[in-house]
Amino acid sequence: MRIVEKVWRTPGGEIHYWTCFVENKRPWLVFLPGLTADRHLFDRQMVELGKKFNCLVWDAPGHGRSRPFALDFSLDDLAEYLAQILRKEEIWRPVLVGQSMGGYIAQAFLRLHPHGAAGFVSIDSAPLNRQYYTKAELVLLRHTERMYLSIPWEPLIEWGARGTAATPNGQRVMRWMMRSYEQKEFCALAAHGYRMLAEAVEETGRNYEIKCPVLLLCGEKDGAGSCKRYSKAWSRKTGYTLVWVPEAGHNSNTDAPAFVNAKIEQFIQFLPVERGV
Repeated sequence: MRIVEKVWRTPGGEIHYWTCFVENKRPWLVFLPGLTADRHLFDRQMVELGKKFNCLVWDAPGHGRSRPFALDFSLDDLAEYLAQILRKEEIWRPVLVGQSMGGYIAQAFLRLHPHGAAGFVSIDSAPLNRQYYTKAELVLLRHTERMYLSIPWEPLIEWGARGTAATPNGQRVMRWMMRSYEQKEFCALAAHGYRMLAEAVEETGRNYEIKCPVLLLCGEKDGAGSCKRYSKAWSRKTGYTLVWVPEAGHNSNTDAPAFVNAKIEQFIQFLPVERGV
C-alpha cells in the first residue's frame, strides 16, 4: 500500500490531499476530517481500509498542509473544491466519509451534486437542515473566537482533546493536530468554520435531502455541542440507520477505529458502488 500526496491549486491557496490506490475494481472512500482536524484524524482508516479500498483524504483549506489559505470560503466553496479534486482524479460516485464538519461538507457536496456519491457515512456530524437547530445555537456559532482566545493555549489544547475524544489515543491525536497551529490561527479557523456552518444552515430555500444511502455513526460519549441530540433526531426523521460507537467521544473514529472501520466496510458491502476507473 502506497499513500501519495498531491496538490490542487485554487485562487485562495493550495489544497493538499492523499490517495491510496488498490485496484480499478475497488470502490473509492473519500475521508473528510472535521473542523481544525487534518488528515491524521483518519490515519487508522487510511491504513486499514486502504488495504481493501481505494482511498482519498484531504487537509481541508486552512487545515494541516493546506495552509496558508484565505479564510473567505463558504461550505459550498469547499464542496466545489472537493468536486474539482474528484474530477481531476477521475473518482466517480465514491463513498463520502465525513467527521463533524466533514459531514457538513459532504452534505453541501450532495446538495450541489445529488448523484455524486454512492453513499455517505456521517461520523459525529449533524444535519444541515434549519429545523434541527435552535436560534440560540445558531447565534452561539457566530461568537466563538473571543471565547477561544480568552483561554490560555495549553489549557485550550487540553480542553479540546478531552472534549472531542474519550480515549488516550484519541486525545493524543487531537493534541497533536491542535499543536500544529498557533493559537490565533486555530481560533480564527474555528470561528470561521462555525460562522460558515451557521450561514449554510440559515440560507433560505436550501434542501439538503440526500439521495444516496446514509449511515450515521455517533460516539456514545460524544459531548461536543448537541451532536447526540442531532443524530437521534436525524435518524428519527429520515429513517437513516444510527449506530452508537461504544466508549467513544466526538472523534469516534480515533477512539474506536476498529469498530468504525468494520461499520464502514459493512455499509459498503450493500452499496451499488462505482468502481475505480
